Amino acid sequence: MTAYRTDAHTRRKGRARGGLWGPVLVNLGLGVPASVPLYMVWWLLAEYMPMDCKSVSDLAKPGLINCNYTTLDHAFPVMLFLAVTGVFVLMWVVVIDVVLPLRRGRGLAEWLGAAVLIPVPFAMCLALV
Repeated sequence: MTAYRTDAHTRRKGRARGGLWGPVLVNLGLGVPASVPLYMVWWLLAEYMPMDCKSVSDLAKPGLINCNYTTLDHAFPVMLFLAVTGVFVLMWVVVIDVVLPLRRGRGLAEWLGAAVLIPVPFAMCLALV
């Protein structure tokens, strides 16, 4: 019985050195900057979508209960910033979870499985507030 495992034995078993700790920690760390576009998506779903009006001209219509000028004013910049930061974070997710493991000859299963943990930092912040 050998007490030490070699890299060849680890590769035969199909797992990269280090196990799941690397992908889990990297994806949790990636979740911190991903909190910015996730917060903007949450704001659009929680503040903008439930409103009865979708433009400034709708403010003059009678009978609208849930209509806020400030939310309408902030909607376009939030959507624009969401698109910019969302593309940036998505680019990093593809590079970190797909390109780098393939380049190093590691399996994608651990990295793509750990990508589910990216929204965890945002969910923790949302739960604390």
